[in-house]
Amino acid sequence: MKLNVVKIDGSKAGDLTAEKSVFGIAPNAAVVRQAILAELTNMRQGTHATKNRAMVNGGGRKPWKQKGRGAARAGTTRSPIWRGGGVVFGPEPHGYSKKIPKKVGKLARRSLLSSKAADGSLLIIDELKMESHKTSEFVTILKNLGLDGKKVTILVTGSDLNLDRATRNLKNVYLVEASKASAYDLIDCEIILIDKASIAVLTDILKQ
Repeated sequence: MKLNVVKIDGSKAGDLTAEKSVFGIAPNAAVVRQAILAELTNMRQGTHATKNRAMVNGGGRKPWKQKGRGAARAGTTRSPIWRGGGVVFGPEPHGYSKKIPKKVGKLARRSLLSSKAADGSLLIIDELKMESHKTSEFVTILKNLGLDGKKVTILVTGSDLNLDRATRNLKNVYLVEASKASAYDLIDCEIILIDKASIAVLTDILKQ
């Protein structure tokens, strides 16, 4: 399948023949949902905790004598029914890690790339290199590409210090290495900006 390629100034650079099994399949919404939920679940720390009556400080002394006051019996001020007491059956730290089959993860990414390509949200650039680390210069590039003010995920093949520095202070721009891009990286944006080298990397990883 053919995809349009643009230059860094926004002008057309030609066409690119892309792998149909990666960029031209019918998206599988159920698989995408499964992959996204797994990734969001894996982001959770699982450090939530409360103190039970054994952990709460104090409460070692019996607050009043057993009989003679006319009040209910009490053996500690840290009982769960007292203010400041322990919590019964409260949350405890535990992991939320969830694994999905590799084939499911790959199908989810192929589905998202195909969906973005179909609705024009996949923008392929001939080459994305920065001669300077200035954010203002990258903002100009975004304006030339018609991406100003949009949430953009940029897929690159390797480490580019100038590009990293130029984009790290932009609120809605995220730089991701193509080989490590997850389904969440691909769905959590309006536009995917990708260079031709990254197309080759994704094709090599995801093709069937």
